[in-house]
Amino acid sequence: MSDSTPIQNAIIPSQNATRPDPVVIAKDSPEPTETLYCEDLQVGDEWLSPWRTITADDVRAFSVLTGDFDPLHDEDENGESLMPKSPFGRPVAHGLLGLSVLAGLSTEYPRAATLALVSVSDWNFDNPVFFGERVRVVTTVESTEAHGRRAAKITWHRQLISDDGRTLQQGKFVTLVASNKRYRRQPR
Repeated sequence: MSDSTPIQNAIIPSQNATRPDPVVIAKDSPEPTETLYCEDLQVGDEWLSPWRTITADDVRAFSVLTGDFDPLHDEDENGESLMPKSPFGRPVAHGLLGLSVLAGLSTEYPRAATLALVSVSDWNFDNPVFFGERVRVVTTVESTEAHGRRAAKITWHRQLISDDGRTLQQGKFVTLVASNKRYRRQPR
């Protein structure tokens, strides 16, 4: 796995409902894939996302969005945990923030013709995500199963990993991915 400059964090103002401008990625970061259809995906295929740094501002914004203001996820002016006897010794990001970042980073790595998220299963929060930690996603195709004539159910194994090599979270996402036949014009 190559090392690269962290992605800049962007907070989208609530009045802006459009997709944000793309983030500039360092030259040695992977390029997003072309759109892949279920026929393009094989068991064992693997992708690596660029790095993203989880900041205290990200955690505060997530707290505001979700209403989860647990002291475990906050710090004082010295960067110390507001939770006096934190099991981690310092503030940590919400587990669901990590899962959300993983979902976002894996939408382009790979860029699949996703029709729907079917399930998230066997999810493990293996290690805490600390403020200032750089993370990336490893995505692997675990299985493919035809779903009708124009889609397949794809099971992905996804891992959120830190720049020191720790697995922070991992589990399975199951999505419906379109067939390229879905987009071919059918004769009448």
